[in-house]
Amino acid sequence: MDALWCVIPAAGKGVRAGGDRPKQYQHVAGRPLLDHTLERLAMHPLVAGLMVVIAADDTHFAAVDHVNGKPLLTTVGGSERSHSVLAGIEALPASVAAAAFVLVHDAARPCVRADDITRLVTLAGQGEGGILGAPLRDTLKRADADGHSAGTEPRDGRWRAFTPQMFRREALARALRLAAGAGIVVSDEAMAIERAGGKPLLVEGAEDNIKVTTPADFALAEFLLGRTR
Repeated sequence: MDALWCVIPAAGKGVRAGGDRPKQYQHVAGRPLLDHTLERLAMHPLVAGLMVVIAADDTHFAAVDHVNGKPLLTTVGGSERSHSVLAGIEALPASVAAAAFVLVHDAARPCVRADDITRLVTLAGQGEGGILGAPLRDTLKRADADGHSAGTEPRDGRWRAFTPQMFRREALARALRLAAGAGIVVSDEAMAIERAGGKPLLVEGAEDNIKVTTPADFALAEFLLGRTR
């Protein structure tokens, strides 16, 4: 398969992470979290280029045009992740065909493994696309309004969704537009594709592909960065 462009939505504020700046710009191992993510993606031979989607008032992004020899472009996103992903897809170079696969990856997932990206592209590229994830292995509880366990939910067939997620450029853009037109905020790209009638392939990946969300996650990400490739 030809190398793919990757869209990285980075316009969020990440308020649960605390700090004086959006979490993607807080430091891990002496560098902004986003830098680690972009470097990890750019090192992969199947990634052709990076489209980073930033906020209109972003004052932290370091203006560079290449990472590890791969072109890096930027565009301005919206108030929701799905709006930013659509903006990134629409801003991709004209050389990226409508039927070409595009990767979408969280700015706050710096520990994605190269082997998992390869597996996703290889397996999901045989159909309409898919996502990295992992089957749910923990017991799943349903909480009531007071924070007590009100029941145990079945975990059979349940997966945790990771990124990258990979779909064809125009199919994903159309699905995101349909969701937006219906007033629905989708939580990931697969949800948009599902609403449009698609069935994304679930590709199991390493569970250390964490999304940095809380202050404690920064220490875990720093630990994992030196141990995952």
